[in-house]
Amino acid sequence: MAKRGDMETSFEVRSHDAEMTLDAYNALPKTRLYFILDNLRSAFNVGSIFRTCDILRVKGLFLCGYTAYPPHKKLEKTSLGTMNFVPWLHFDSTLEAIDYLQDLNVPIWAAETTSASEPYAHANVPEELGIVLGNEALGVSREVMDRCDKIIEIPTFGFKNSLNVASACAVLGFKVVECHSVVKRSLSSGDADS
Repeated sequence: MAKRGDMETSFEVRSHDAEMTLDAYNALPKTRLYFILDNLRSAFNVGSIFRTCDILRVKGLFLCGYTAYPPHKKLEKTSLGTMNFVPWLHFDSTLEAIDYLQDLNVPIWAAETTSASEPYAHANVPEELGIVLGNEALGVSREVMDRCDKIIEIPTFGFKNSLNVASACAVLGFKVVECHSVVKRSLSSGDADS
């Protein structure tokens, strides 16, 4: 039994990765979610997003424009081996990625702070969804927002009006998981450890 100060604890911290093959991982149910990265400039943010997409078991991560994509040393460093587990595609432009998903009848939302944005917590999440995350300095481009079905935002209460893009990915991704009971049950049942 571990001790913390004078208090004994009866739990162990899980500090290891799931022991499974890529085939076993691919057979697990997926969150019907795609993240579309609109010209992200930081490979470290992209690597962090790979990790989040692995945890959420998304259907796809679309790396658009000059967003870093594998093979890339900085991605390898921050993704911690998740690049092989996350289905990803590179598109020359974000609009091409949107066309790809819209041809599959997948609704597309942009995550951006605008006068027309809906708070993400109030949004009615569809069964399948693509979410565009924007450039760290410039946000989601206007032409991309014009092609999206909805614009959502994460409310901010501090000096800055935006959240780090990798953090925003986690907030929005877990909102989608919250709304998709099959994947939520699967993720919470611990089947990733079997």
